[in-house]
Amino acid sequence: MSLAIAVALVLVAVAGTAVVATAVPERQAVTLSVYGLMLTVLFFLLQAPDVALAQLAVGAAVVPLMVMLALRTISRHR
Repeated sequence: MSLAIAVALVLVAVAGTAVVATAVPERQAVTLSVYGLMLTVLFFLLQAPDVALAQLAVGAAVVPLMVMLALRTISRHR
């Protein structure tokens, strides 16, 4: 295992822990986006560029955006 992959695995573990440890949903959506970016880097280093591109589009952009829009809609109805 190369050093870059080991560092990427540690960063993914730290980012995943940060997502779980974050209590405020708005901040959790932001940390989820960072987690998606870390996974993108890991997939790229593991020579899976197609998976990395899909993760970048879905995990780092679309899902956090949908969470933020859902939180905004819920706060409007309260």
